[in-house]
Amino acid sequence: MISYLIIAAGLGSMFYHAFTAPGGGFQPNHMLRLGLSFTGGTAVDVSFTQPVNQDRLRAVLSGIGVSDERITTVGAGSNGAWNRYTIETQTALGNDTAKLWSALNSAAPVDRSRSAVTSVGPTLGREYLTRAIEALVIALGIQFIYIAFRFGWNYIFGLVTVIALVRDAAMMIGIYALADKRADDAFLAAVLTVIGYSVMDTIVILDRIRENTKLMAGQAYEKIVNTSILQTMTRSFNTLATVVITLVALLALGGASLKNFAFALLVGICSGGYHSIFYSAPLVLVFRKRQLESAARRRAAGVASDRMRTARASAESKALGSHGGVAREDIVAARKARREKAKAARATPAAATPGRYRRKRRDAGAATAVMPEQTEAQTGEIDPLDAQAAGLHDAAFDQGHEEINLDLEGFDPEQPLPPDHEEER
Repeated sequence: MISYLIIAAGLGSMFYHAFTAPGGGFQPNHMLRLGLSFTGGTAVDVSFTQPVNQDRLRAVLSGIGVSDERITTVGAGSNGAWNRYTIETQTALGNDTAKLWSALNSAAPVDRSRSAVTSVGPTLGREYLTRAIEALVIALGIQFIYIAFRFGWNYIFGLVTVIALVRDAAMMIGIYALADKRADDAFLAAVLTVIGYSVMDTIVILDRIRENTKLMAGQAYEKIVNTSILQTMTRSFNTLATVVITLVALLALGGASLKNFAFALLVGICSGGYHSIFYSAPLVLVFRKRQLESAARRRAAGVASDRMRTARASAESKALGSHGGVAREDIVAARKARREKAKAARATPAAATPGRYRRKRRDAGAATAVMPEQTEAQTGEIDPLDAQAAGLHDAAFDQGHEEINLDLEGFDPEQPLPPDHEEER
């Protein structure tokens, strides 16, 4: 809310400047006081042979129609009077320098050897402003792509960073409008510096959120975000404080050309540190909640769509059955019955098919009998006598096997058999 209020106040100030600018009506070019680099005009570096106060200088400039001058003192002075000034105005005086030097000489004698006039055309100013906006957009776009890539192509982190940086720039512009500061090329350099610097604090917090998402898995996302902010708070504050101390010293003791740059940096750095803690991290939570809600809506829509397809298929099936066709339910039931029957058949062990048998033969001069093609455990072979009783011996006999006829009457197992009958034992 603080950043919203500052941006709104700055926007109101910009409209106020546009409506109260000389010439009457609404003048967009005066919403923000732009420097000569953006608008074009005249820059004068004048050196006098004796001290001149600023009021006298403004009086002689107003006599030649200059009312938007920006006067900056250069060097040492006393009692409000200086020997050297820089004057910036959007009034084009480059084609009539004689009138300008005559007005300045009326205030005090001018040292022409140490004075100069520089003109900036409006075309160059518009081109400079266009390039500045393009540089800002390119910087934001590249940062969005890189951050999204480094965070596993999660657009939330890249989007949050870009939004925070845009808000930093908006707050800088708003505060400049409230302070009635002139936005020149030093302001542009400060904006680009802030975009590159303030993103570091944001990245530190976002990276800690990503790490804690794994370390604190199962906990509420609000708690993960809040813990991440607390863990990085000291680091963010210390980094911000060291930079602010340096910028305050530069703003208080620096030269005139550096004060505007230091002021812009101070505004941007403080805005970036504020947004990193109080805006960027909570915005991640907001986008994450929306992402989860959107995923839940898609899942619900998918379930509803499946139900609608099922209902439509059922209605079409009933309509088909009523016209003499085969209803879909009947087809599904038949398929289900076939699957159940096949499953039951697989679950019930089938009766073992009698296997082929081979009689062991003892070859001449060989100590090892001819073994069956496969073991009984592998092929399910049965005893030859059982095979003979089952009538399977006919097929085996056709393949070259001998029929076995055993006479067990009067067989004495204790009586030794002849060597050629040992196999029968």
